[in-house]
Amino acid sequence: MPTVTSADGTTIAYERTGSGPALVLVDGAMCHRGAGPMRPLAALLQDTFTVYAYDRRGRGESSDTLPYAVAREVEDLQALIAQAGGEAYVYAISSGAALALATAAAGPGITKLALYEPPFTAEAEDGARIKEYTERLHELLDAGREGDAVALFMTNVGVPAQVIAGIRAQPGWATLEAIAPTLAYDDEVLAGGGVPRDLASTITVPALVLAGGASPQGLRRAAKATADALPAAEHRTLDGQTHDVAPEALAPVLVEFFGSSGTA
Repeated sequence: MPTVTSADGTTIAYERTGSGPALVLVDGAMCHRGAGPMRPLAALLQDTFTVYAYDRRGRGESSDTLPYAVAREVEDLQALIAQAGGEAYVYAISSGAALALATAAAGPGITKLALYEPPFTAEAEDGARIKEYTERLHELLDAGREGDAVALFMTNVGVPAQVIAGIRAQPGWATLEAIAPTLAYDDEVLAGGGVPRDLASTITVPALVLAGGASPQGLRRAAKATADALPAAEHRTLDGQTHDVAPEALAPVLVEFFGSSGTA
C-alpha cells in the first residue's frame, strides 16, 4: 500500500491505477477507498487517466493527527497532488467537494475541478437545523457515543429510522463507528452549509458542478449556487441520478470534461 506523508506527519494511504493525466478522487463523509464510490469509478476512468484514490485522514488505512483543522486536510490533498507530479485534475463528491474547493483556493496544483452535489444546503433552508445538527454531533462524539453520531448523520441526510436500525444490527456497523469522529471533520469543512462565495471567487481553473436530476431540490440548488460562485464553472444535471450517482453515468461526463483541452 503506497502512502504519502502530509505536512503534519499524518500518513495518507492511496492507490494508483491506469495511465494518462493525473486525476485525484475525493470522497465525501463516511467513505474511503474500501467503502464508497471511488473504486468503481476509478475502474471506469483508468483507461484515460492515472487515477488516485485515497483515504482521507482518520479513515481506512490513513492515520490521523489531532487537533483537526481544515487546513491540515488541504495539506493532505496537496501532498497527494505533489506525489502525482505537482498538478492534477480533481473530482470530489458531497462534502469532499468543499475540501476540494478549499484546496483549489489555497494554491496551485489543481488544474481542473469537477464537483458532484456539494451539500451547501443552507442555500435552500434555514440555518437553524444545520446548527442544531452540528451541536448535537459534537455532543455525541464528546460523550463517546460514536454509534449514535453515525445514526444522527444518517438521519440528517434522510435515511429512514427503520433502515438505520437495520444497518445498526449488522456486523459492519462497527466499521462506521470507527470513522465516526470524521463526521465532525466534514461538518467543519462545510462551515455552516453555505456556498463559500469569497473563497470560490478566487478559483479560476475550469470547473464543472454536477447534480442529479432525481436528487432533492436542496442539493440541486446548492450545485447551481456553487457553479454560479465559481468564475469559470459549468453547471450540468445528470438525468435520473441521485446523490448516490452511478459510476456508469458519471464517468463519461468526467472523461469529456477533463479531456476537453489541456493536460494535468
